Amino acid sequence: MFIIDAMLAISDFIWGWPILILTFGAGIILSVKLKFFQFTKFGHAMKGTFGTIFEKSEGATGDISPFQACCTALASTLGVGNIAGVSVAIASGGPGAIFWMWVTAVLCLIVKFCEIILGVAYREKDPETGMWRGGLYWDVVNGLGKKWKWFGILWALVLGIDMLFAPAVQINTVVSSLNTVFTINPIIIGIFSAVLMAVVLIGGIKSISRFAELVVPFMAIAYTACSIYVLIRYAANIPGVLSNVVKCAFTPAAATGGFAGSTIMMAVRWGLARAVYSNEAGTGTAPLAHSTAAVNHPVKQGLWGITEVFVDTIVVCSMTALVVLCTGAWESGSTGAALTSQAFGTAFGNTTAGGIFIAIIIVFFAFTTAVVNVFYSEVCLNLVFGKKIIFPCRIAGCLMAIVGAVGALSTIWNLYDFFLGFCQIFNLIVCVVMIKKIVLLVNDYLKRLKDNKWEATSEEVTAQIPGLFAEDK
Repeated sequence: MFIIDAMLAISDFIWGWPILILTFGAGIILSVKLKFFQFTKFGHAMKGTFGTIFEKSEGATGDISPFQACCTALASTLGVGNIAGVSVAIASGGPGAIFWMWVTAVLCLIVKFCEIILGVAYREKDPETGMWRGGLYWDVVNGLGKKWKWFGILWALVLGIDMLFAPAVQINTVVSSLNTVFTINPIIIGIFSAVLMAVVLIGGIKSISRFAELVVPFMAIAYTACSIYVLIRYAANIPGVLSNVVKCAFTPAAATGGFAGSTIMMAVRWGLARAVYSNEAGTGTAPLAHSTAAVNHPVKQGLWGITEVFVDTIVVCSMTALVVLCTGAWESGSTGAALTSQAFGTAFGNTTAGGIFIAIIIVFFAFTTAVVNVFYSEVCLNLVFGKKIIFPCRIAGCLMAIVGAVGALSTIWNLYDFFLGFCQIFNLIVCVVMIKKIVLLVNDYLKRLKDNKWEATSEEVTAQIPGLFAEDK
């Protein structure tokens, strides 16, 4: 079909040099303006997030806890990209893709930090639902003025539509993964997934966050622990693998075994794409979850963005990459989830055991991602069409799980990539345009940190910062 082919061509172009330049450019600009906050305050970010998991923000306004907001956002980022996407990057771009994935992740730390700060600073309570809402639309309208409203609405519409396709992509991977070790009718998996999604979605953000808080930490720790076991077994290979990753980042990777070889540009392109796909920094999705957190300063919630990218890309994606490379599975010619399964199967000494392990991980990661993506969709489309769209949006998201289970994935992937690419461009532009306001918020936070003087709510903080809000908001 001509339209789909055209969208695919545009998508391939966007995810090449345009987003490469924008992501690196925005990351460098934000890093310089904030004096490399992600490095100088990394320890503080870890202490201010992991170290406060069980603390309550007394009197702070919000719908869920800061940790629940992070788990909800992580539920979206910890998905197929961490398991299958990283293996695709290696199979397509060679070991060097992992080096560029790490470089991109370092820049994504500050990008996600900034977009979450803006989301919390400019959030509003929805008069129809009573829930807190924040993200690019609210950022530009409240921070830059009503003349930017069209830009915010366009972003909300594009992202809202895009997130409706996500369950199809995730559940299709669940079907593929399960059917490598079990024989289950895809339609049964689709229907079962749709019903479970409906049960979780019916309670809104509070139900979703409670579910994410239980599932996400457990699965992330389980996957990391098993990966560490594999790396201990293949510890002797790690120095050579790391050397090869750096070497192939700057020189073409030669064909070997079932690997067809790759160019430097392929390594850069796949490393960038997998990092962004996985941690979603710059797409504008994370603020939709984080803006619901009960927190008394926007920067406090922004710290969770640094933690999020670190866990998702530096830890989980790296675990996948090192397992695939250290076991030598990357030379087999396989790709995606099949390559990851093969790597773990090799390490376990049992192909079936590797397949079952990866299938279980993918089921949980993909399901939580699908649920949160539908929530993101309903927030965006509610902004454009009003409260009446929420129920149809949830139904459509659940039905997409069935569509993905039975096929039509190629077209859906193309549409998903197309819309997400534009969301990435929109959001990165806003982060750079609003850098002065981000600096105001960070400076206020650092001053309060030094003086140990805090307000009860985030809204009291933002009201005291001159120049933060647009006069015509």
